Amino acid sequence: MSETYDAVIVGSGPNGLAAAVTLARAGLSVGVYEKAPTFGGAASTAELTLPGFHHDVGSAVHPLALESWFFREFGLDRRVPLIVPEVSYAHPLDGGRAALAFRDLARAADGLGVDGPAYERLMRPLVDHLRGVADFTGNALLRIPGDPLAAFFFGIRALEQGGPWWNARFREEAVPSMITGVSAHTILHQPSLAAGGAGLVLATYGHGRGWPIPVGGSQAIADAMIADIRAHGGVLHAGVEVTSLDELPSSRAVLLDTTPRALIRLAGDRMPAAYRRALQRFRYGGGVAKVDFALSEPVPWADPDVARSGTVHIGGTRAEIAAAENAVARDELPDAPYVLAAQPTLFDSTRAPAGKHVLWAYTHVPSGSPADREEAIVRQIERFAPGFRDTILASSSRTAVDIATWNPNFPGGDISAGAPTLTQLLGRPVYSPDPWRTPMKGVYLCSSSASPGPGVHGLAGWQAALSALRHEFGTRLRPDLAPRGDQLLPAAR
Repeated sequence: MSETYDAVIVGSGPNGLAAAVTLARAGLSVGVYEKAPTFGGAASTAELTLPGFHHDVGSAVHPLALESWFFREFGLDRRVPLIVPEVSYAHPLDGGRAALAFRDLARAADGLGVDGPAYERLMRPLVDHLRGVADFTGNALLRIPGDPLAAFFFGIRALEQGGPWWNARFREEAVPSMITGVSAHTILHQPSLAAGGAGLVLATYGHGRGWPIPVGGSQAIADAMIADIRAHGGVLHAGVEVTSLDELPSSRAVLLDTTPRALIRLAGDRMPAAYRRALQRFRYGGGVAKVDFALSEPVPWADPDVARSGTVHIGGTRAEIAAAENAVARDELPDAPYVLAAQPTLFDSTRAPAGKHVLWAYTHVPSGSPADREEAIVRQIERFAPGFRDTILASSSRTAVDIATWNPNFPGGDISAGAPTLTQLLGRPVYSPDPWRTPMKGVYLCSSSASPGPGVHGLAGWQAALSALRHEFGTRLRPDLAPRGDQLLPAAR
């Protein structure tokens, strides 16, 4: 490659793009190299089933989008139209019932029966310290929290919901089931400290600013970052596979939106042996099998109120979900799996032809599983939405193997790019107050395999870019990421 840049980014997922935005805004020349023919990684949208049906290939709903420090500075909600449902997520139960996580915590508690007050007591200190919780969990955890009270409230509650006493404050099954449904996003053993903590973070966002859905699909988030990179002189190259750091153009900094496994391969003999051994200890987690559906009508939930939510956690009671997730942890396929579903066309009619709908759904499977789980997913949805099968016009099913092939950052179908266990959240990918910086001069890891971990938030890329600015370019000034007038939505101008 004959080009010369101040900084080179390998990979154009949300974190790679966030790194490129930050460095381009600092006035540096930036080149982005992407193996795939299109940019966006986990934030991409495509016609996967029938013409006119637009499905999110990776992430569909974005709990972190409104409270990510990077997206706050980038002004995402002023660049991309975001729809925030009044119910962040729903948890259907047998008998035509459902637990609803309204954005308004008091309203949610009012609808949760006997356990409503206990649920509000659990969540209220976190919601009242929303910004502190977001900043504590969105940075490298080996640091002094900016809001110690938020960290204290969060830690105590994570211990509660991550241990065998997780049912202690509840008397019925609806609230515990709802909490476990959101905690199961992690693909971890239930209960566990990391799963309980992650569930509380997601629930806090759900009762804070909500879980937004981008109009037109998740690609809109990637496209906003791509437009900003280009507006500030950055150059993006698609369809270019990088197999070695030596192939990259001359630059002062290289930021890799890759897994530690790929970093080892790219660095070759340039990587110090001790750091290589540390990265080789990094562990990847369970995978997902995903199905996208084109529907003739909305999902016919037994409880119609489930249609008020953008996200649905399907799997029954806390005990049933724990059994399914723990089976996956044992490398088994559960007969009655936990299913995470998103129904964006209930709020965004641009995704499908008039009157038609899309449904995004995945379930957890052992790493590298070749199992097609479409029938298992359909059965679980039918359990809480009788007649769902009759609404299916077409489907696109992908195994964990397919997902790993589509995106090398998801080895074995691990969409977290590394198991989000407690040890790997404290040290991601290594134990360091600056985990993005490698011991190789000018080389940084900026993917979800680095702190703070999985999710479409751009934080790993942003933090890696700030580290590169400090160490390679001698500045601690954070570049202004705010949108210009022509980048703003009409209502925000």
